[in-house]
Amino acid sequence: MPSTIRIAAALLIGSDGHTLLVRKRGTLAFMQPGGKIDAGEQPAEALARELYEELNLRIKPGDAVYLGHFSAPAANEPGFTVDAELFQVQIDVPVSPAAEIEEVRWIDPAGDGGLVLAPLTRDLILPFYRASLTTPA
Repeated sequence: MPSTIRIAAALLIGSDGHTLLVRKRGTLAFMQPGGKIDAGEQPAEALARELYEELNLRIKPGDAVYLGHFSAPAANEPGFTVDAELFQVQIDVPVSPAAEIEEVRWIDPAGDGGLVLAPLTRDLILPFYRASLTTPA
């Protein structure tokens, strides 16, 4: 049975509806920003910590809207599965890569931005976001 990595991930959405993806140093796949949930840490708290560490972005855990639980093969750890608690965060401030993040890219959710995408992003999160844009409120 594959090992599991528990993470909190952000569907970061800019004022134009584009979403922010990140690529870690030494890897090819772009993915949602976020990271591992530490022992005793709530997912929204982990997300706020990770967004600050990775993007110098400060959010309050209460500003992150919970979207659900998603699971997919890990992009950078063969044999592992990523179990993600996904949160939507609207931002209108610039971000810059920090910590292990080498590159950030805003993409139109209608496509893949011509990028190599992590399975969680490609197969679950972007389709989820696209569906939310076409579903009447």
